[in-house]
Amino acid sequence: MSAIRLIDAGRVSHLRSQTLYHGLAHARTDDSPNTVVLATPAEPYVCIGYHQDVEREVDVEFCQRQGLPILRRETGGGVVYLDDQQLFVQWIMAPLSLPPRVDQRFELFCRPLVDTYRDFGIDATLRPINDVHAGGRKISGTGAAQIGNAEVLTGNFLFDFDTSIMAGIVQAPSETFRAQVAHSLQRYMTSMRRELDAIPARDEVAHSYARRCADALDCELVAGELTDSEVHEIERQDERLGKANFLHQPGRMRRGGVKIHEDVWVVEAEHDLDECRVRLTARLREHRIEELELNSAPSELATALTGVVLQPGPVRRALNGYNTKRAASLDVTAWAEALLELDPTAT
Repeated sequence: MSAIRLIDAGRVSHLRSQTLYHGLAHARTDDSPNTVVLATPAEPYVCIGYHQDVEREVDVEFCQRQGLPILRRETGGGVVYLDDQQLFVQWIMAPLSLPPRVDQRFELFCRPLVDTYRDFGIDATLRPINDVHAGGRKISGTGAAQIGNAEVLTGNFLFDFDTSIMAGIVQAPSETFRAQVAHSLQRYMTSMRRELDAIPARDEVAHSYARRCADALDCELVAGELTDSEVHEIERQDERLGKANFLHQPGRMRRGGVKIHEDVWVVEAEHDLDECRVRLTARLREHRIEELELNSAPSELATALTGVVLQPGPVRRALNGYNTKRAASLDVTAWAEALLELDPTAT
């Protein structure tokens, strides 16, 4: 592999922090170098995945009250909160320069993220396929897409993270749901501030990452500049991604809840059960009910279901056990169906 161009864009506008890699990808030709971009957004904003519907996923009124712009990106994934406490890492590569399998690409991309965190004393690990964890908490998220003639991978370093703002931007069906999102983010997200006595300087992290990236790719990273054609395309993407019709285009993906990290979801549903309208709000970890709130059912039932794996057998056994122990008469079939539908990853 030829030398890789490194572009440290420093602090840029929220729009430019996204259009840099979009523009480089759309401008890419066979003569373009593989490129690694580092950038930090100068102001906070919200960003949704390419296949999401902004009104269904984002509390737009909250964002307006907070003065948070909203952008759509061409990579996948869910809604995220981004600000100047993050260092963005963006790879814009020729497809044949990366491993053919998606999991292999993410492993390669995450390796220098993990190694850089370890350079600063954080015991980071890859949580396949594309999360970086520290102590069981997510400390980096990544995404990927084919854009133009390039394969793009994106990720970040979290110096600090405002979980309350993140909980506020998601479209929540109830305040109970939003409170559970806030609690779950606090429990399962982390940052350099949380893990270290002092946050390292951005330039120190960028320098360490460039070295670790060169090791992972077995190729020298050389500081470079944008070409005139790339600048023109980035400016074109400024206009495109900044337009309301791009942001508000219909989405094809509706998530069944909020994904905290690869193993953890917050979900909610309402069902008519035993002649009552019951709202079920849960945090799931590895398909198991970790926390459950029921607005119109005994708290003892929520307790009995906590820890249960969302599979037909375990769920029905827990419900039957509750009926027996409490001399209750729950409609086991209806309750089991409602509970099993909570799992957004079930097929």
